[in-house]
Amino acid sequence: MIISQAPLRVSFLGGGTDYPEHFERHGGAVLGTAIDRACYFTLAPLESRMFDHRLRVAYRNVECVRDVKDIEHRPFRECLRWTGLTRDVEVTLTAELPAMTGLGSSSAFTVGLLNAIHAHQNRPLAPLELAYRAIEFERGVLRESVGCQDQTLSALGGFNLIEFRAPGDFRVHPLALSAARQRELESHLLCFYTGIRRKADALARAQTRRVEQNLSRLLRMRALVDDGHRVLTGTGTLLPFGELLHESWLLKRELDRRVSSPAIDSWYRTAIDAGAIGGKLLGAGAGGFLLFFAPPETHGFIRARLADLVEVTFGLNAPGARVLFDSTTTKRTEDRRQRPDEKAASPVCPLPSNLWPLMKEVA
Repeated sequence: MIISQAPLRVSFLGGGTDYPEHFERHGGAVLGTAIDRACYFTLAPLESRMFDHRLRVAYRNVECVRDVKDIEHRPFRECLRWTGLTRDVEVTLTAELPAMTGLGSSSAFTVGLLNAIHAHQNRPLAPLELAYRAIEFERGVLRESVGCQDQTLSALGGFNLIEFRAPGDFRVHPLALSAARQRELESHLLCFYTGIRRKADALARAQTRRVEQNLSRLLRMRALVDDGHRVLTGTGTLLPFGELLHESWLLKRELDRRVSSPAIDSWYRTAIDAGAIGGKLLGAGAGGFLLFFAPPETHGFIRARLADLVEVTFGLNAPGARVLFDSTTTKRTEDRRQRPDEKAASPVCPLPSNLWPLMKEVA
């Protein structure tokens, strides 16, 4: 049995510049963090000779099928088919927060499932290779118009400034924050669930078609990443970070009229009037979670004004995707202890020379 964990993420600055349609020509960067909310996969062998099905996948629904093509859940179906795991296995997904809410859950799904499958096949991937593999799957196989920050933050974890230079050339710069500085930042953050779930693909496709029209905004959003990095890693007050979030949100709203809505704008103005310095809607837009940066002494006022929304708490700088339990590894270790003279087998880790043939025709 394999149990894998993949964290969700919060993106502070630079979102939108992580799409290949932009960064291939202009470069991109994101300032973001993995959070201590995650999705989990349990993968176990299935003795299909004892059942009338060969595959079982469980999420909100449970599907028991004899052929992988009969799985209705498309990402499950295509990921199992793409990795060659097409029979004699059951996979269960458990998530701490709802999907389609702007926390990178779709990519955490891909990263966590791929990590579990590769562990099952004794073909472990290094964290950045896992991110590239997840991007290849989402853009090349599912043909979804996704950026590249969610997979990278989920696979690597941590609090990072990620530069997107070219396909397969990401530079990850971990933020050297002291525990006290991280706690100070966390004490300024408030996050609320709007109750609006949306599929981000259509909105993302529209935005990638408008890269050139939005170029000046995207370049400014990229510059804000460096500004935010300087504030967080400095020793001064954190209040300018809230101002950067506010500026970034105003720019993001201008990328496409569907990014926000009258309800979202109203909630945002309410929080600002109650003391927040800045904030943003997490993810591509149109729904999900509203994140605010506000002095701790104003949090009570903001909570009272937004009492109709559900507050969600989380910690920053969480570990990246990992295998929490692997019974096959445990068994191999026990076997080696029983046969101390036998040399341990070298791990099999065949990696293709080009993990990510960028699919430019996604949009």
